[in-house]
Amino acid sequence: MKPISVKRPTYYQELRNKGYSRRDFMKFCTMIAAYMGLESSGVAQVTNALMNQPRVPVIWLHFQECTCCSESFIRSSHPMVADIILDKISLDYTETLMAASGHQAEAAMEKTMKDYYGEYVLCVEGSVPVYEDGVYCCIGGRSARDILQETAAGAKAVIAWGSCACNGCVQASRPNPTGATPIHKLIKGKPLIKVPGCPPIGEVMAGVLVHLVTFGRIPELDHVGRPKAFYSKRVHDSCYRRPFYDAGLFVESFDDENAKKGYCLYKVGCKGPTTYNACGIMKWNNGTSYPIQSGHGCIGCSEAGFWDNGASFYTRIPNFPGFGIESSADTIGTIAVGATAAGVAAHAVASAIRKNGEKKRLKAEGEASVEEIE
Repeated sequence: MKPISVKRPTYYQELRNKGYSRRDFMKFCTMIAAYMGLESSGVAQVTNALMNQPRVPVIWLHFQECTCCSESFIRSSHPMVADIILDKISLDYTETLMAASGHQAEAAMEKTMKDYYGEYVLCVEGSVPVYEDGVYCCIGGRSARDILQETAAGAKAVIAWGSCACNGCVQASRPNPTGATPIHKLIKGKPLIKVPGCPPIGEVMAGVLVHLVTFGRIPELDHVGRPKAFYSKRVHDSCYRRPFYDAGLFVESFDDENAKKGYCLYKVGCKGPTTYNACGIMKWNNGTSYPIQSGHGCIGCSEAGFWDNGASFYTRIPNFPGFGIESSADTIGTIAVGATAAGVAAHAVASAIRKNGEKKRLKAEGEASVEEIE
């Protein structure tokens, strides 16, 4: 990452000034490196970057959204997440958290765009309406679309926070009266990271920003633009109720005995099998819980069009691959035993064929009698 044009304190200097110890700092670096999926050597990289890199300017825009992404971020499980990102990465502009307002706020954003052209990170929360010349979302007399395009022009990278910015969320659900549009459809030619969720996990948001600071580039993304470190596995794959799914044990209604036993929520609409997110691993509220653990199925909020997918959040996904969901544990057990028996039989046949071939080869070469290899 090239040097910031105006000298700023490093992250470590700012944290020490705020009263954090070096031990606190090292704990944070270790935690965030683990969340980012880095190996042990990555801790040193994160530590070195945050100790020596000047703070990166951030412009954080709010458009059509409910501010839940900011709420999630500032209520992260680790207090330094909010401090090191919001207070210490220098949030130059955000309507929600900055003290300034009106002309002063706009002047702060313009100064950042001028002084740090090509160096600041643009974070966007919310979708952008494009119908009626963008009249459905205006700030300071300007449309959200105009503001987005102006601020994105000089950004080093753009981060779309939450499902509103990534896929339009509820605003873009049918019939989408305002023409709510995700950020990636309006910004071209800039490195863009999607961090979907309604809202995304606070530590995921911090991890994305720290990756930019540490390595000077965006993290590795999946085919739809999400960081692989946090969106490479389905919620279904890391769900603690997965054994019940595999055993064919399901909740039929939220008040039945199976619900009390903690069985799989697939039949009552859980979208975990088709949703990619780290909820089951990182969880929420200081790692306390996540929706499935709280008794409610995943609604698939990190996937595009989740508001319009299916009749409702409680409609079962049809024909999901795997064991037949109508099967009982006994049926699945029988299938498993049958598969094992078939495997043993196949192995025996293959072994017999190999042995017969070996007999013929050795007999032809005169190296051994057939009895010697029985």
